[in-house]
Amino acid sequence: MTIKIVAVGGTVNPGNSTEQALRLAASTAEEAGADVTVFGSEYLRALPHYRGEGYGIKDGAEFVEAVRQADGVIVSAPGYHGSISGLVKNALDYLEDLAKDERPYLDGRAIGLIATAYGDQASMSTLQTLRSVVHALRGWPTPMGATVRVYQGLFSPDGECLEDRARMQLEMVGRQTVRGARALSAMGR
Repeated sequence: MTIKIVAVGGTVNPGNSTEQALRLAASTAEEAGADVTVFGSEYLRALPHYRGEGYGIKDGAEFVEAVRQADGVIVSAPGYHGSISGLVKNALDYLEDLAKDERPYLDGRAIGLIATAYGDQASMSTLQTLRSVVHALRGWPTPMGATVRVYQGLFSPDGECLEDRARMQLEMVGRQTVRGARALSAMGR
């Protein structure tokens, strides 16, 4: 059975480190044998506020359906003022559409978490917020959550992570998400 992983995250800025970190973890999950679908910054920027003005029933449907079919999810969020960005939170709000499913929200899914920020304090509080959100959505966070301090030159122009510490964490998140998804799938979720 092929494990399906959804990777979601980014910021409003093109070429942002948060999405680059997400894509590194996603590629590691693919190398571990998972089928990965990425919903990055461009997709997230186009989502209207969940059930707000301008929202239509088809908005976010592709993302929601991918999560519905997924065995695991990787979430990458920037630290904004000690918490996750509104862009990523809005995407997670769309998971309310899974509330009445047989597997509601993120139930039975391994969830890898990545928090990016310019400082350690912001990345740690963002990671804690992500863990709280995932618990509220009944997901199973992986043991490793990546906290990545971002700076100019962390990623090469082609997306290669140039810092060993960050690369190791991101790769571990990708592998643990696949491993956790396999274990939960084998248990029948």
